[in-house]
Amino acid sequence: MAVAITRSNPPAVRQPTGYTHAIEVVNPARWLVISGQVGMALDGTIPETGGGQVDQALANLRAVLEANDMTVNNIVKITTFLTDRSLLGAYRAARTALLGEHAPASTLLFVAGLADPRFVVEIEAEAVA
Repeated sequence: MAVAITRSNPPAVRQPTGYTHAIEVVNPARWLVISGQVGMALDGTIPETGGGQVDQALANLRAVLEANDMTVNNIVKITTFLTDRSLLGAYRAARTALLGEHAPASTLLFVAGLADPRFVVEIEAEAVA
């Protein structure tokens, strides 16, 4: 039996923008849990701007998906941690550029800090195939 993904936005809950309230996955052949990706490049450098870190974290997320023969369309849940509310616009723009019309379940949190004080974003995800 093939994986079945059903997205729902119940009428009793305000309609979401850019995400889906509930995603049911039946019979996934593969379930990939991706650790939080930060804005650090392969060579260990960290972009100086928050927007640059957001872009790098999303690029890292895409690279993990591709290394596991998946794409962003396989994402069913994404969780993002930001340390600065001023990054919200940059994050939303970069997320939309990455996901397009794909709208996984989503959680966004503003936190006091991450594992390294230089990091301003961390993004984790779950994907199925």
